[in-house]
Amino acid sequence: MRKKLDSLSATLVKILKTRGLEGRLSEYRIFGQWEKAVGTVIARHAQPQEVRSKKLTLIVDSPAWMQQLSMLKPVLVEKINSRLGTDGIKGITLKLGEVRSTTMTVEDDPAPVSLDEDDRRKIEQYVHEVGDPDTRGKIRRLIEKDFLNKKKRQQK
Repeated sequence: MRKKLDSLSATLVKILKTRGLEGRLSEYRIFGQWEKAVGTVIARHAQPQEVRSKKLTLIVDSPAWMQQLSMLKPVLVEKINSRLGTDGIKGITLKLGEVRSTTMTVEDDPAPVSLDEDDRRKIEQYVHEVGDPDTRGKIRRLIEKDFLNKKKRQQK
């Protein structure tokens, strides 16, 4: 019977769990889920800076938004925790500061990249010995994404 391969994320979660760091991973997922958790409007004016002792620190771009968000703290905590699937965040601290833009302008948007024949040949050489077609396809897609990301970084 063939052993089923775990996804990379599942493997990382297992490793972190054995080291007692699973809770920290859950807390820090908010950085990647911020805009989806709170919405585009709030994300334009406030961004997570750090999580410490289950308390999320947000950087807010203006005193007006700081006031608004101070009244919305319980709602934000609820939205964040429902998005993360845990009670990872217990409170929010607000700090005035500069918020990075979350939207890309036309100038920021790099030209689309694609894989050339040489890239595709290399990828096929990497995956041709993987016996299981499903696993081979997943590994191929992962390597393709990696190649495309490298090309995007080289454009910048």
